[in-house]
Amino acid sequence: MNPLKLRFTQCLRRFTGLALATTVVFAHAQTFEFVALGDLPYGDPAKVGAPYRALIGGINRLQPAFSIHIGDFKSGSTRCSNEEFQTQLQHFGLFTSALVYTPGDNEWTDCHRANNGSYDPLERLALLRTMFFPAGQSLGQSPLAVQSQATLDPTHAKFVENLRWQHQGVLFATLHIVGSNNNFEVRDARAVAEFMERDRANVAWIQGAFAHAQQSGAKALVFAMQADVFDSKSIWEDFPPHSGFRTSIAETFLPLAAAARIPVLLIHGDSHVFRFDQPFSLNKAPITNLTRLEVPGANDMRAVQVSVDTRAAQPWGVRLVEAGR
Repeated sequence: MNPLKLRFTQCLRRFTGLALATTVVFAHAQTFEFVALGDLPYGDPAKVGAPYRALIGGINRLQPAFSIHIGDFKSGSTRCSNEEFQTQLQHFGLFTSALVYTPGDNEWTDCHRANNGSYDPLERLALLRTMFFPAGQSLGQSPLAVQSQATLDPTHAKFVENLRWQHQGVLFATLHIVGSNNNFEVRDARAVAEFMERDRANVAWIQGAFAHAQQSGAKALVFAMQADVFDSKSIWEDFPPHSGFRTSIAETFLPLAAAARIPVLLIHGDSHVFRFDQPFSLNKAPITNLTRLEVPGANDMRAVQVSVDTRAAQPWGVRLVEAGR
């Protein structure tokens, strides 16, 4: 082989090798893992504190990009005290990566119960907003930069807990939609007023997330909230008029998800049963790009590691995480 041709062949091989290496790096950049958990810890702190901290240790060893706690950081039969709030804030501080939190009903809507300490739910909600939502960032030892609805939309300036952030082409958003029928309690005028205001904020935040995903060219969209929205369904329909999820989920989220041209993942808890499925439909047609992940919780002290590969048509993979693993 003449020297000129040999040099060209060597350069071509180097270029091809570089191109392959670049492809591998790019492909790797399209995959990542995060952890979802919630409805934890439940029960006597003396009994559940250590196992919960062991679970957090197991999550830390996985080194996820971040973790999302979907609410209910205490059971519905324990006190909603300042001390309990502080304990759970300290637990969130044990996560070595970022920890994003969205409230559950046990932290505020149910706090009026005698065994919860007979607190004013709205006062507890105000305290949650003050303690758990630092401006512009998540919780955890390596906080994420996040945007809140309170900052982006002055119309809903109260809702510091509705957050969103983007990671490797995937847009994430939290929604303050909780169990106990989303606090839609028609026998309590204050609860109804709170629900209506928060429902409007959630609708606007959902609409904004889908619009932002389209504008930014997001490859997938993830929502996280506490409520199992099927909890209030009737035998005739999933979202009857008495459902606290009718406007936000049935009339807003589902049509937007069905119209989206990207995969959508909805993460929630509330029922304490691990599920990974596609239960949603619109006009009796399955929404095939929408997947539901329900995290375990309560007596099931496990989390879920979610792997994301934006090159795949169904980019989600899940694996249960146990304490110490």
